[in-house]
Amino acid sequence: MSKQPELIQPDRGQNAVSIHLVNKDGFADWAKSLTRGQRAALEAQKFDGSGYQVGIVPDGDDWFAVGGVANPDSLSSWCMAKLAEVLPEGTYRRANGEPGSALFGWQTAQYRFTRYKDDDKAAGARVLLTRDAKAIEPAIAEAQAAMKVATLVNTPAEDMGPAALEAEVEALAKAHKAKLSVTKGEALEREYPMVHAVGRAAAREHAPRLLHLTWGDEKNPVLAIVGKGVCFDSGGLDIKGATGMALMKKDMGGAAHAIALAGLIMGAGLKVRLHLLVPAVENAIAGNAFRPGDVLASRKGLTVEIGNTDAEGRLILGDALTRASEEKPDLIIDFATLTGAARVALGPDLPALMARRDATAQALIEAGKAHDDEPWRLPLPEAYNEYLKSDIADTNNAATNGYAGASVAGLFLDKFVGDGIDWAHFDTFAWRPAAKPGRPKGGAALGLRAAWHMLQTRYG
Repeated sequence: MSKQPELIQPDRGQNAVSIHLVNKDGFADWAKSLTRGQRAALEAQKFDGSGYQVGIVPDGDDWFAVGGVANPDSLSSWCMAKLAEVLPEGTYRRANGEPGSALFGWQTAQYRFTRYKDDDKAAGARVLLTRDAKAIEPAIAEAQAAMKVATLVNTPAEDMGPAALEAEVEALAKAHKAKLSVTKGEALEREYPMVHAVGRAAAREHAPRLLHLTWGDEKNPVLAIVGKGVCFDSGGLDIKGATGMALMKKDMGGAAHAIALAGLIMGAGLKVRLHLLVPAVENAIAGNAFRPGDVLASRKGLTVEIGNTDAEGRLILGDALTRASEEKPDLIIDFATLTGAARVALGPDLPALMARRDATAQALIEAGKAHDDEPWRLPLPEAYNEYLKSDIADTNNAATNGYAGASVAGLFLDKFVGDGIDWAHFDTFAWRPAAKPGRPKGGAALGLRAAWHMLQTRYG
């Protein structure tokens, strides 16, 4: 991620270019206030107030900008994002109101992943002013968390393996004076046998581990955040094809969400006892790889027959969810790039949400709708547990049919969450296949804002 000054700054009356926001229905009336030359300039640019249009209007020796939005009175996160992408470097303010929700997209629109290649086409920073001083710090923190997810997911597996994920969590712990414990080697095999089994075929430098960060007053309600950290997924012995493997650097997207969310929680000082758990592995192929038909032990004590080595994310999450449950948490939220079935059902933009309690699911959905990060709830039908039956073990890790793949994966996870615990599961894509204003192509935070705003309401 390129280094930039803070893109949202307080409005103290400093020089800034004005931005007028109009929609198509109101454009004609608004344009009556312009000079003939200004209207001609907009006409030449074919500006009519349609969404995401940007117009430049001369104003004597100066100029101002016009942006087309759906509703100037109710801005979404993305209403000003196109402006942030295409306007020249400089400082701007909204002329006819405050940017509100658009503070988020103004920042994410300027995100660039430049670790391996300079972005020569990127303009300098475009700074947006606001008179709402209280909105600045939360807006910056939230956008930086989303961009953290993008950067972690965009980084190739060789540079974002289990050790690199550990370094990220270690840096987070140091920043917030949290405690980090790391379990690997023989201790991992003993305490988290499914995490060890999935990751044992990886090279030594990508050895599996369980990362466990704790923070906050022990008297506060326990909140557990769990993230799937499969840093690369070959599919194991049930190997993926080339197309399926091409994007598997993003299979640690759940861990990226969990790490970013933990940072938001600690940064805001939420009144919780936080447990962040990230099982970090590479699902590799070698002579010691776990096999189809193997039966694995688990931390929970359940035995798991392996119907498919490419259903590995749910295995490592099972051990992590068991550990989270041992703290008797008030709530567990997990994030995982778990199933292709969720993408078939919902496409790339909607994270699938599964939850034990209706009230928790509804709170997450409402928070997501309010902040342009809507999840879509999928069921956890008890009847589909029969798809996970095994003749020789307590459960199989994969169904033999193609039915309800996302929900069946959720049902597998549910077996490892303690009885009666409030639990929500995000099956997120963590990737955007095509750019939209404020939402660059590549790694993407999907479900992060829904979870964050729900948690602020619940524990703030």
